[in-house]
Amino acid sequence: MAKDKDTLLSIYETMYKIRRFEEKASELFADSLIPGFVHLYIGQEAVATGVCSNLSDKDFIASTHRGHGHVIAKGADVKLMMAELFGKKDGYCKGRGGSMHVADVEKGILGANGIVGAGQPLATGAALACKKKKTGGVAICFFGDGASNRGTFHESINLAALWNLPAIYVIENNYFGEFCPIEESCSVQTLSVRAAAYGIPGVTVDGNDVMAVREAAAKLIERARKGEGPSILECLTWRHHGHFEGDPADYKPSEQQEAWLAKDPIPRFRSHLIDKEKIASKTVLEIEERVNAMIEAAVEFAKNSPDPDPSGLLEAVYA
Repeated sequence: MAKDKDTLLSIYETMYKIRRFEEKASELFADSLIPGFVHLYIGQEAVATGVCSNLSDKDFIASTHRGHGHVIAKGADVKLMMAELFGKKDGYCKGRGGSMHVADVEKGILGANGIVGAGQPLATGAALACKKKKTGGVAICFFGDGASNRGTFHESINLAALWNLPAIYVIENNYFGEFCPIEESCSVQTLSVRAAAYGIPGVTVDGNDVMAVREAAAKLIERARKGEGPSILECLTWRHHGHFEGDPADYKPSEQQEAWLAKDPIPRFRSHLIDKEKIASKTVLEIEERVNAMIEAAVEFAKNSPDPDPSGLLEAVYA
């Protein structure tokens, strides 16, 4: 795969943008400026970035309750995202959806989703649409290890395999389904082996290595675009925070937490850029400063956005 300087820097910028957005969301939630639940993606940035770096607007993604990273990686505007987290009128869902329901269909973002495993059939339907319309698009479904135990997982992949759909099911295996460790909820520890039941490829990759994720995803996406059907990509990763903001995560063994923090994907890739790719540290710092300013501008945009008008309560509902 191409590893030109501009591509590498764009990948780093996306990862860093996700990290800063999430850190700011954590800070604002603690200050009671963001209502409702917030589930942060900190630690898993390499997965969304690596996969979505292969996509365009003709491709679709379905996300999860931990969805900020996926939608940023697919090209969402952080100003509109922040306004949505604040519950403001200028947000992506006009302040009606909040943290767990950011969507932008024009960019192929079918939405984050508060229901575990609910994105799997949505992505499968999007893949069917891509095939029927012959757009050359693919559908990516992001979900965690816990959601791989849902009936929707097996039903969706069975249909995708049967109909040879251009779908990639990305398992972000962070070893905990909410508070439950994977060894207490899954009969197998390598979740990609479940692909064998449906006669499709299953690949496991280091989910904290953004280039490893990008390259593995590229092969499976290209395979899907050529009409060769769906696949499962399992990315081994770790969420740094608790399941939701306010969860102390004392169910995580401290030595395991420390080991994974030492493999943080962002400083890891930053060091790769400077030490291996010989990119000037000043160039990397300029990206960070630009992103920091972007996130601060998004917060100001959200704070200045009007509250939704109660008179519009019944707009954009089915019944």
